[in-house]
Order: sequence, then C-alpha cells, then structure tokens
Amino acid sequence: MHTCFHLREDTDSSLVFSSALEIHCINMVKWRRLKEKDIENDPLHRWLVNLDRNSPPELVEEVAKMDSAIMAANEKMNAVISDDPESEFYWKRVMARMDERGRLEYARDEGRNEGRNEGFAEGIEQSAIKIAGKLKKAGDSIEKIQAVTGLSLEVIGKL
Repeated sequence: MHTCFHLREDTDSSLVFSSALEIHCINMVKWRRLKEKDIENDPLHRWLVNLDRNSPPELVEEVAKMDSAIMAANEKMNAVISDDPESEFYWKRVMARMDERGRLEYARDEGRNEGRNEGFAEGIEQSAIKIAGKLKKAGDSIEKIQAVTGLSLEVIGKL
C-alpha cells in the first residue's frame, strides 16, 4: 500500500541526496480495502483518512483533532480555497506567474528551434558547396552542378 523512495547517487547508493527529501507513493485502492485502520497510533493512517475523498466528514474531523499537523494543513487548504478577496488575489498571482513562466518557456523553445533550424540550413548549404566544389573539379557543367546542389550560379561561379 505504501512505498517510499529516496534520491540516491547512481554510482554510490549509500550517498543520499537529502534525508529530508522522500517520495511517498500510496495505493489508495489498497488503503480503502484495508480492514484495520489504526488512526489512534499510525500518523500515516490519519493522513490517509484526511486525504481520502471517500472518508466520512466526521472521521476527517476526528483525525484533524488528533493531529495538529493535519489541522494546520486543513486550515491552510481552507484559506487557499476560500472565496475571500485575499484568496482570489493569491490565485490570480499564481496564475500570472504560471502564465509568465509558460511564455518564457515557449519563447526559449522557439529561440532554440530557430537556432537549430538556422544551423541546420547553414550545414546543408555548406554540404552543398562542398559537393559543388567536387563536381566542378570533376569537370561537370555549372548547370548540372546547380541542378544537383540547388546552389545559385553566382555561388557556383565563385568556387
């Protein structure tokens, strides 16, 4: 039902990135099927009752009273989802930051793509010039070289 992962160094698994960083995965289907839930002694069980959308509201209220961290988390969540003007301002600010981040990422990606495309086109032109030079040395006509490489007569003439 519950697995916990830590970030470790690839070549030395004894080296943990941070003891404060853990990734917990919970199988909520298995949790819901669990017959014996120990909310009295197991903080994880209290948190799962709190997070499970299928938990009865009375039970959620009971575990919040038992655990100050759950109570604090619920208070913060209620403040975030409330309809007061501060909450609305908070969410507008969050959305504005996300929009700005999205615009910057888009612009960065477009710039990278543009640079790749320009570099790609330059590479193709350089290859065509090399081929044209070899064809010219081999004695092929300028018209044939132009047909094969797509280069202008002016560029081929300078080779």
